[in-house]
Amino acid sequence: MPAPPIPRAAVSSRWPAWGFAPVLAGPCCPPCSPDRKSRCPPTDPALMSAETLLALYARRALSPVETLRAVTERVARYNPWVNAFAALNPRALVAAGESEARWMAGRPMGLLDGVPSTVKDLLNLAGFPTRRGSKTTDAAPAAEDAPAVLGLKQAGAVILGKTTTTEFGWKSPGDCPLHGITRNPWNRERTPGGSSSGAGAAGAACFGPLHIGTDAGGSVRIPAAFCGLVGVKPSFGRIPQWPLGAFAHVACAGPMTRTVRDAALMFSAMAQHDLRDPFCLPDEPRDWRQGIEDGVAGLRVAVVRRLGFEPPLDADGEAALLGAAKMLEEQGAIVEEADPGLPDTRAIFGRVWGVALARLVATTPPEKRALLDQGLAEVAEREGGMSAVDFLGAEALRIEAAHAMARFHQRFDILLTAATPTAAFAADQPTIRPTEALWRDWAPWTFAFNLTRQPAISVPIGLDEAGMPRAVQVAAALYRDDLAFRAARALERAAEVPAGAPLAEPA
Repeated sequence: MPAPPIPRAAVSSRWPAWGFAPVLAGPCCPPCSPDRKSRCPPTDPALMSAETLLALYARRALSPVETLRAVTERVARYNPWVNAFAALNPRALVAAGESEARWMAGRPMGLLDGVPSTVKDLLNLAGFPTRRGSKTTDAAPAAEDAPAVLGLKQAGAVILGKTTTTEFGWKSPGDCPLHGITRNPWNRERTPGGSSSGAGAAGAACFGPLHIGTDAGGSVRIPAAFCGLVGVKPSFGRIPQWPLGAFAHVACAGPMTRTVRDAALMFSAMAQHDLRDPFCLPDEPRDWRQGIEDGVAGLRVAVVRRLGFEPPLDADGEAALLGAAKMLEEQGAIVEEADPGLPDTRAIFGRVWGVALARLVATTPPEKRALLDQGLAEVAEREGGMSAVDFLGAEALRIEAAHAMARFHQRFDILLTAATPTAAFAADQPTIRPTEALWRDWAPWTFAFNLTRQPAISVPIGLDEAGMPRAVQVAAALYRDDLAFRAARALERAAEVPAGAPLAEPA
């Protein structure tokens, strides 16, 4: 029997008790009126969306070189304490100049011509080493671009540099042995999350509008939630991958941006078939912004609180979830609470995670293993010692979870969940008992969707009383990335959260 609809009083009464409503003006874009209900468009190119930049380029009101200079000035000013970059691209200005020439000639080369973008240092960028946040990796430059990077380049994006990652993408706190601690632009004492820590920090600091992250258990959506960004984990196979990483059969590359429309635009460039990935989907040439404004009227939305277990959620997160449910309901969605009936996803993901890390440690030269993050080695030792029978049993349970979700989506178009249990925690917080931290503090709301391989998007919903972003997550059935984008855009329109962090002057 379907769960009863969420009582309207329960949805509406909890939101005011949170202590804030969705914030209507961003710190990078001051309000035009004293009541904070309208915004002035930003005049600094570093603060603009990709769509805005492209419109200005087309009118010759702004050039890619001017944009890049504005962004690099901001990087020079703030990155010393944010620590978002593993490497900067010395040829970015040349690429921006080439883009400027194309726009002046009226011949832009693609959807993203001249837009500054970054690449997470788990993906290959030709001419740069792929260090993966580790002191154990080779410093030789990559010979070719990863598929997602190639997609951006073919669309004309200007690659600003490579962003930091946790070591091999293994955890959610935003630090690694090679580059140290990356900090959250909203509050330098807080983590940006991980493993796409640099991408999250770069997006929030307005170091360009487009950032590639990767997500094997929440590594796009968690830092997006902590940093007030939109973070997209696509359907598995939608964005090709090569070379495959440690968590290949559950991992995806995805956009991290300050707006949903920018995420869909970036997605359009990244979602291109590449023969190097044997699991990628055939080409579906489209602009994923098409239909994104269609809204949620008539869509069936399930508010989900169990993902095979009951993930923790603090009071602010609960208020954000109910507030988001109300926003969708007020736009015509049919909203009710429901349980998809999944097996315990902790047991499944723990095995996937543990075996991947155990293999990683086993393939690291013995003389370099002491250089690995100690928590990574701990998880590998604790979770990785299983038999082939146990591992195949976990894969059977993963498929069972995917089947349960497929059946659930016969009743519901969209799932709405929390994105993280809390706001961003301390950047300097030590990693203690990482296995427990995974489903208590880091990724309890996100990793299930990697197991089921369906699309999920983290959407900022407001700020808590400490001024830190909070978010919710929307998910759709496998290969219905279009519905996930529609729901995310509907929430964005209703919430109107800040598009960038209120960066203080560097000390």
